[in-house]
Amino acid sequence: KELSNLITGSGNEIDSNLNPGGVTRCTNDAIVLCEAAGYDTILVETVGVGQAELAVSEMVDMFVLLVSPASGDELQGIKRGIMEVADLIIVTKNDGDLKAAARKTKTEYISASKFLRSKKSSLWKPKILTASSTKREGILETWNEIEEFFKTMTESGELTMRREEQHALWMWNYIKYEVLELFRKNPAVTGNVAYYEEQVIKGNITPGLAADELLGLFLLSRQQSMKEEEGKR
Repeated sequence: KELSNLITGSGNEIDSNLNPGGVTRCTNDAIVLCEAAGYDTILVETVGVGQAELAVSEMVDMFVLLVSPASGDELQGIKRGIMEVADLIIVTKNDGDLKAAARKTKTEYISASKFLRSKKSSLWKPKILTASSTKREGILETWNEIEEFFKTMTESGELTMRREEQHALWMWNYIKYEVLELFRKNPAVTGNVAYYEEQVIKGNITPGLAADELLGLFLLSRQQSMKEEEGKR
């Protein structure tokens, strides 16, 4: 029920306001739910390049990075980490006035990829392709590459291993999320967090010391609550 409330009427978008970076705690659950419903192809779309994309790469079988035609300076601005987790890179808008720029961008990405080592697979080497949605060019090549990826990863057993590692990772992510929510909602924390933030901003105490003291207040508050609960029994 909680998961369905996060999905909009169109059934294809999850509220990203619940978690920084545009990825919610329930994104992974939504994927599992769709698989259980019988869907064998599930697309997870994010916006921009940053923390959200890295988080999504840890919950999907294949991470496809879509990039627009860019100049060399813009290419240098692409985070190295996002390229290292990509299983396939597609340069979009390969048509019209941008066709030459798209081809140039593809060449630059191919050159850049030679200096990067994939963090996800020792068997699969990500390719860089071009595509145009308006001209419907490169679509079939992209799909063929996706099928080749799944064939390679499935036959080697690496796809199963990747999923097992992701499940363990998301178990810890859920724990982090729940603990952080308990911390943020704790009265001892909410009543003192503004003071500690001000002290950190003014340079009176270090961020680490402020965090330690807030955690101490949180743990003390939890211990007192547990004692009160035991006293009521």
